[in-house]
Amino acid sequence: MENNMIKNALIVLFMAALIAVSVRFTMGRKPDAESALASTAAVETPEAESDLPQANGMAAINRRDDGHYWTTADVDGVAVKFMVDTGASIVALTWNDAERLKLDPENMTFDTEINTAGGTVYGAYVKLPSIRIGNVEVENVDALVLEDQLDQSLLGMSFLNELYSYEFRKNQLIIRQ
Repeated sequence: MENNMIKNALIVLFMAALIAVSVRFTMGRKPDAESALASTAAVETPEAESDLPQANGMAAINRRDDGHYWTTADVDGVAVKFMVDTGASIVALTWNDAERLKLDPENMTFDTEINTAGGTVYGAYVKLPSIRIGNVEVENVDALVLEDQLDQSLLGMSFLNELYSYEFRKNQLIIRQ
């Protein structure tokens, strides 16, 4: 009886180890062309496109030579270049991008105080109808138009938190809806 219990315990441990190794091996693999979904679309980025298949509800953003993740998103029909910033709690737009989006920053009230590493800046709250990156689209995104001190629009957590998931894998940020 005792030998059977030891034998069963060893079998269970062996199976658990086998499953753990199998899961680890599978999770670390990149999808190949056969496992990718047939419907693909590239993320429009300022430089080279992703080598990861772009399936429905998924997009990949490449890390650039400067170490940042840059993408060009469709914001309610207008192309806007963003730097992904997980440290920004909200999408932040430059004055120029706000003008291109016809948000009329001249007539906004910049009454939202934002504390940054560079000091305090002021922004005006807006709601963006949609932001689309490749096959991923988020609607009704909270954003701030910053009065000054912003050279580049930032894709912050008010966009990323609406996703099913996002993960950094090697030199890519993979977003899923």
